[in-house]
Amino acid sequence: MSNTVDNPFFARVWTVMSAHETDAIRALRRENLAGLSGRVLEVGAGTGTNFEFYPDTVTEVVAVEPERRLAEVARRAAAAAPVPVTVSTDTVEQYMASGSEPFDAVVCSLVLCSVESPEGVLRELHSHLRPGGELRYLEHIASSGPRARLQKVADATFWPRLLGNCHTHRDTEQSIKGVGFSVSAARHEWTMPKWVPLPVSEFAIGRAVKQS
Repeated sequence: MSNTVDNPFFARVWTVMSAHETDAIRALRRENLAGLSGRVLEVGAGTGTNFEFYPDTVTEVVAVEPERRLAEVARRAAAAAPVPVTVSTDTVEQYMASGSEPFDAVVCSLVLCSVESPEGVLRELHSHLRPGGELRYLEHIASSGPRARLQKVADATFWPRLLGNCHTHRDTEQSIKGVGFSVSAARHEWTMPKWVPLPVSEFAIGRAVKQS
């Protein structure tokens, strides 16, 4: 596996998009991190958009972001964060393979759509959580009806190529349950009106627990 991720087009696009997120998405980010404590692993940190929302009960955040251009922006966000944040340019697979103490929580925000093997990554995340630890997720997900058809067409054509390997029609919550997490709280939110023909309008936000 390559130890670099080089996607200059997506890095430019995402840097702009993440700097202009809607209030609705920022509110979901804040909610997704509320109540966390201890040592946290954030997967696919992007430009560090989450960092400002970590509560002061978190003692350390290890944030992995393998796209070096995004990681550079994330490091600037880490310097201003209210909690200690370390940004690594490893992929999540490489970071976990290097060995680490168990984490109290894992945060996934708009990233499980882009990894090559969501189930494989989730299994590794499950194994690196302490018993009772939480996975906090905020992910766009597979919709139904006409939007599902739109997602499938987008995934098979231009969308992953342009947007960092993003696949919009993934049943992420089923994958989370399938690797052994117990979902304790979850709901779906629309961040744009349902009539807007975008494949990434529906989000799932939830908490999943590693049973002891």
